[in-house]
Formats: sequence, C-alpha cells, structure tokens
Amino acid sequence: MNLTKSFHKTRIAPTPSGFLHLGNAFSFILTTVLARKTGASILLRIDDMDQARAQDEYIRDIFDLLEFLELPWDEGPRNLKEFREKFSQVHRLSIYQEMLQQLVSQGKIFACNCSRSQLQQSAPDGNYPGTCIAAGYALNSPDMNWRLHTNGNASFPLHCLETNTITATLPPNMNHFVVRKKDGMPAYQLASVADDIHFGIDLIVRGLDLRPSSIAQRYLSNQLPPNIFQEAIFFHHDLLNDEKGEKLSKSAGSTSIQYLRKNGKKKEDIYRLLAKLTGLPEKEIHNWQTFGEAFFANEG
Repeated sequence: MNLTKSFHKTRIAPTPSGFLHLGNAFSFILTTVLARKTGASILLRIDDMDQARAQDEYIRDIFDLLEFLELPWDEGPRNLKEFREKFSQVHRLSIYQEMLQQLVSQGKIFACNCSRSQLQQSAPDGNYPGTCIAAGYALNSPDMNWRLHTNGNASFPLHCLETNTITATLPPNMNHFVVRKKDGMPAYQLASVADDIHFGIDLIVRGLDLRPSSIAQRYLSNQLPPNIFQEAIFFHHDLLNDEKGEKLSKSAGSTSIQYLRKNGKKKEDIYRLLAKLTGLPEKEIHNWQTFGEAFFANEG
C-alpha cells in the first residue's frame, strides 16, 4: 500500500443512530492514522440527517469515544452544543437543495412512488427495475422519492488505496438510487457527496461493506460539474467481527465502547482488544499511534 501520497483532508463521519462500538472505533483509528501519515487534516462530520434517530445521547457518545481513545480532530464541533448550533446537517440544507436542482435541470431525476412493500415484491434482491420511469410523475407530486437516472453499463475509475485504481460499474442494488426521500429531505448518498465536496474531502476511509456506496457516490459526482470528489481516494478496510465471527453492530450492546467502559475497560484495554480482533500483537499496542504502526506494517 502506497502511503507516500499527501492529502488535504479526510473525515470521521459517524451516524448518531446508536452507541458506537468497536468497529466504529477501528474505523476512526484507521482514519486518524492515515491522516497523520499523509498530512491530511481531520474533519469531524456527524451525519444527523435522520433527525428522528439522532438523539443527543448518541451524539455525546461520539465526543466521548473520541476523547476516551485520544483521537484528535482538526475541524468540526467540539461538543453537542456547538454541533447543534453550527455543524448539524440541517444547516447545510441549501447546499443539498442546490445539488438536487443541478440534477433536475439536467433531466437526471425522476419521481418514484413505490412503497417499501412494493419494492420488496418487485425487486426482492434490491435491484430496482426502474418501475416508475415510464410513468413520468411530476417531481412536485406529494410522497415521491426522487431517484437518479443511472446507466448500469457505465464504467469509471474508483481510486482506492487498498487496490489502487479499479474500473467500477454500479452494483445492481444501486440502480436508480434515491437522492431525495419522500419527506423532501436529501438521501444519504447525495448528502454525503455534497458534504465531501463542500468541505474539500479527498481521502475517505470506510468499511468494505460501504464500497457499493463509494461507487454510487462516485457515479453521482460524475453527474455534477468538476469537483474534488471525482478525484477522491478511498480506503476500504475489512470489517471487524466479534470473537464469534459475527459482524459488529450498534444493536449489539456488549461491543459498544460505552458498555466496555462501564465494565472497567480503560483506553489501553480497548486498543489491545482491537489488536486481538485484528490479529496484531496485543502487548505492543496501547494507543492509536502504536496500533497504526502495527496495522499498516501488517498490511505491507
């Protein structure tokens, strides 16, 4: 893996939908290590577009985890109050709306009124067949998702640290993906791209399970005027599994950092537990610097 390239900025971008777990910590640590190795500054961006799930306790948990693990960040909120007042995604709705209007003006959007149950029946594999394209529903009709017209045969480069540049095509389950939800709010894929362009992000670290999102977002960026996202480089890391080999999730409370701390785990214990789960020498690891040195020496 070539870590000699320099970058401008990366981001730690959690979604406050539950208490953060070891897998989140793993991703944040790798982001920090790569940023410091490549000269990138670190933005803390909390993706709270789903306001119903973005509870204060989950947002506080993000700050608690970063401070507990002594992970630095250079830009973004320092606490819940500052986040709510200045950095919530609700303050950037005009940016998302502008991007949507760019796509509308180019004829790249269509309206879709399919319900989840209808989609499960017509596309159980998640491969949306374009059901509503021919219907030509007006975009200002109520209760409509806005979807992006996509070409599943189009190929384009995706720049990845772990594989170098690959030629990508949209995964079938990303055909005509949603860019605006029925409630009028921007969907995740669009908001994420808009934020990355707005903040000047050129290095994105995320789990391997999000590679389809990386491809969809890269496709979306190609539909826009020239922008930094078109040249962004990704690092997709392996997912962290628990000791039973199962993927970690926010619903599995026993792997949340909050739970582990309440049961007496200290910072060094968390780093050593992460080392154990990733096959690194536990005794040598006690902070993000030593974890990073061991991890990327192993990646070699």
